[in-house]
Amino acid sequence: MTYKKILIAVDSSEPSMKAAEQGLALAHQLKAQAALVYVIDDAKAIGNVDAGILPDQALLVLKKEAEETLEQLAKMYNGKELMKFMPEGRPVEDILETAKTWKADLLVLGTHARTGLAHLFVGSIAEQVLRHAVIPIMVVPVKQ
Repeated sequence: MTYKKILIAVDSSEPSMKAAEQGLALAHQLKAQAALVYVIDDAKAIGNVDAGILPDQALLVLKKEAEETLEQLAKMYNGKELMKFMPEGRPVEDILETAKTWKADLLVLGTHARTGLAHLFVGSIAEQVLRHAVIPIMVVPVKQ
């Protein structure tokens, strides 16, 4: 199979940066179109009323972080046009929906490599995406 549209799911973590690096290099090598998706997790936009931070303000901070991350990653890419998506919602659902809407034929994401209780309680976005994806996925481990 030839991959023509590679969607790379990112956040501002180190594993995500490694995944972006690998995904962008692969897109360049295959002369494929690349896109980044950074889901602004609305569950994290709760704010802190005691500190005077309202949910709307917290959401603005998350959006700014997403924009800065996407711009930083875009500078790493020297291939064709790079698409950037920044949906607000739930990471797993929005990554899968973006892949479907954009008609990606490969999804690239990083993993935090959590184990034990941390994995049990936090769960893994990568694992949930793997379970529900209908296209091939390249998972980039945190340790390479």
